[in-house]
Amino acid sequence: MREREGEESGLRMKPPAQVRRRRLRALVAERGFLSVGEMARRLGVSEMTIRRDLTALEADGSLQRTHGGAVLAQEEAPTPVDLHEPAFEARSRRHAEAKRAIARAALELLRPGATIGLDVGTTTFELARRLAEMRGLKIFTNSLRAAGLLANAAHDVYLPGGRVRGTELSVCGPVAVRELRNYWLDYAFLGVSGITAAGCFDYSLEDTEIKTVYIERAAHRVVLCDSSKFARMSVVKVCDLERVHRLITDAPPPPPLAGALRAAGVELVVAEPCEIEERA
Repeated sequence: MREREGEESGLRMKPPAQVRRRRLRALVAERGFLSVGEMARRLGVSEMTIRRDLTALEADGSLQRTHGGAVLAQEEAPTPVDLHEPAFEARSRRHAEAKRAIARAALELLRPGATIGLDVGTTTFELARRLAEMRGLKIFTNSLRAAGLLANAAHDVYLPGGRVRGTELSVCGPVAVRELRNYWLDYAFLGVSGITAAGCFDYSLEDTEIKTVYIERAAHRVVLCDSSKFARMSVVKVCDLERVHRLITDAPPPPPLAGALRAAGVELVVAEPCEIEERA
């Protein structure tokens, strides 16, 4: 009788919690990532109900909560965490073709007169090589390698003062942070050691402080990251995905990361090495 009265009054019965949670897990598995709001709309319940469901699903290991939503839990292994930073020369030889493709795609964003922040790292250093093809940029960098490479190019190149981190030949510390905060940038090109649904990561606390300044002061924040760094973490979190405007990489990310990037509003640019080299 109550069920009939509910139907007549236009009320829809909510599915039991166990049924709803199975549907929720299936939706996340299909999409890779779902925001809390989208889950609530799809299942016809409140966001508070969804948050309770996510708490229960995370407790039993079915889903992993992220900022604003959830991804499917990694059942086979936890996210790899890289604790030690390989030498620059060793990193530069890895995935070299992919890094060249990413650098060429990044170069296409720039026009003479732009002011850019150029981070440390092997992929950003590859971009520094390509910047010699242009003229008339203002380049702020904490990379001694990039500054030396661009010293004779047709650009204005600026280095902050501070402490030199010898292993990376980067300038870091409070003096560098304070100085770089004086400038506004059109673009910041950032190197990272890993990227997951939880955000971007790097090896060095000191270099991450400079990355944070680039993010604060840039109108457009671009992460340059080859696909070997997908679903990997390091010692220091640089930022949430929401702080990134564009990710330039060499291959499509796996579904959980791709879904998190979409939810965060990150524009994805996949620069396939062969296509990039043919256009050059």
